[in-house]
Amino acid sequence: MGTNKNYKSVNQAKGLKVGVSVSDFSAKDIFDKTYTLSTALKNGNVVLIFIRGQWCPFCNKHLKELQGQFHKIYEKGASVVVITPEKSEFIKKTIEKTGAEFTILYDENYKIAKAFDVLFLPNKMMRVMYNTVLGAKLKESHSDDSEQLPIPATFIISKEMKIIWRHFDPDYKQRSKMANILSKLD
Repeated sequence: MGTNKNYKSVNQAKGLKVGVSVSDFSAKDIFDKTYTLSTALKNGNVVLIFIRGQWCPFCNKHLKELQGQFHKIYEKGASVVVITPEKSEFIKKTIEKTGAEFTILYDENYKIAKAFDVLFLPNKMMRVMYNTVLGAKLKESHSDDSEQLPIPATFIISKEMKIIWRHFDPDYKQRSKMANILSKLD
């Protein structure tokens, strides 16, 4: 593991802006099936949501709200994919806690979070709290021991692989609202 200066702070991560073209990516789901963004976009826009992990009560609440209405996204010709730095066994816990029926991908080595500029290293006090109070197990649930996390941002990506809307707030308690997502899919 490198020193903290090799990692971004929460305020240094800015998230990709609206209008920016995104790079294609592939990642595995809990069934070891490969998901590729460009393939998903052939069927319509993609709502891409970053979460911190199964230990995060705000992430679980957000995904439960999404689960209750995600069919409306599909009715508008779009799909949903959730990105987490957690390995499959931890993604399964997310599914148990939220009832998620949409695709959740393991972002191995944080490659997707880095590409979307949402990756940061929480300060030591926060990491200790996440690991002890919330049971995050950041070192064992991620692909390395750096304990980096994504800012829980939401992006809508068009079939042309451009960002057409985003919700990006370094405050992990502030999440995208379903009404806003749906209005941007019209």
